[in-house]
Amino acid sequence: MEISENQLLRFTTAGSVDDGKSTLIGRLLFDSKAIFEDQLEAVETTSKRKGHEGVDLALFTDGLKDEREQGITIDVAYRYFTTPKRKFIIADTPGHIQYTRNMVTGASTANAALILIDARHGVIEQTKRHAFIASLLQIPHIVVCINKMDLVDFSEEIYNDIISQFEEFSSKLYVKDIRFLPISALLGDNVVNRSENMDWYQGAPLLHTLENIHISSDINKIDARFPVQTVLRPQSDGFIDYRGYAGRVASGIFRPNDEVAVMPSGFTSKIKSIDTFDGEIDEAFAPMSVSITLEDDIDVSRGDMIVKVNNKPEAEQEFSAMICWLNNEASKPRAKYTIMHTSNEQTAMIKDVLYKIDINTYNRNEEDKGLNMNDIARVTIRTTRRLMIDEYRDNRNTGSFVLVDDVTNETVAAGMIL
Repeated sequence: MEISENQLLRFTTAGSVDDGKSTLIGRLLFDSKAIFEDQLEAVETTSKRKGHEGVDLALFTDGLKDEREQGITIDVAYRYFTTPKRKFIIADTPGHIQYTRNMVTGASTANAALILIDARHGVIEQTKRHAFIASLLQIPHIVVCINKMDLVDFSEEIYNDIISQFEEFSSKLYVKDIRFLPISALLGDNVVNRSENMDWYQGAPLLHTLENIHISSDINKIDARFPVQTVLRPQSDGFIDYRGYAGRVASGIFRPNDEVAVMPSGFTSKIKSIDTFDGEIDEAFAPMSVSITLEDDIDVSRGDMIVKVNNKPEAEQEFSAMICWLNNEASKPRAKYTIMHTSNEQTAMIKDVLYKIDINTYNRNEEDKGLNMNDIARVTIRTTRRLMIDEYRDNRNTGSFVLVDDVTNETVAAGMIL
């Protein structure tokens, strides 16, 4: 299957401080000619002021003033660039442990994760943590970039040794596709252009790998799920009796005449038509935004879900999930939160904390029940009404949710249903 011209790939980058993450992104942007002239001039000026020889590529991505001054990445920075083959969105996330929540945010929509390893240091605790988060968020493709190869004389032996170190612990993780690349972001080896210093490496450079990762099969095309966002009743000429259910297809494929059920009521009907701004279409699939009309008048409202009759999600009031605590304030026992799941909002509480995970060692802590910022834990959630859920590993849209504090309106946790 050919990659469509405009196919979008979202990828996140992760690495510990000084692994050269910002330099790598700067090199990708610079060598793929995605830098504007005024940006280039500003960075050249800053580079000269700091006494660097040539252009300091890291300055292209460290957008916050604090980051440029400290030489580190703090916030999630989104960067956009395009090649003739693909569009890219990069979520550049900070590597420090206190910014785990930022990494979870940046990785939540990614198709691929770039994990950087400094060739001089090999696999360190941060590497394991980043791989664990990528696995937890079910990122389908992981590209492990072994950077700073120029500082170890482009040694194949060191490269192979780091692959062995990584595979030793990654075998415990749930990741389908892991690739390894030896690179030098500073000099540009194997980033956009093939390296002349590592003729022992026969694989493609990084940009070619990103352009050709097959992501079409990452979308769940089997379980048809359509969360209703709003009901359309135009009451205008030609649409007097029109009643459409608008939303975004979360997964699967819908076609006219499909037999569908509306959850949670369970009433069944047939799809009469699927409409878009440009007119009727023959099929809708994720992530298209459409309006669906049904043959029968059924009570359907925001938060309901249209699904295929023979393939329904679980309707549960209580379920198990992995959550990352995002808030500065610790969790309060049996506190009430608003759960936002697809287009459905209702009251929920954390009924029980089963265990917390030490993301450096993967050990479980069943004693400590308190949730503090950046903690990752397995919990039981109870809601006031049933939610239509799938497991996160089967469906990233209907298997994820956020918890919001009703008093402060802050998002306190992001969750993945097990």
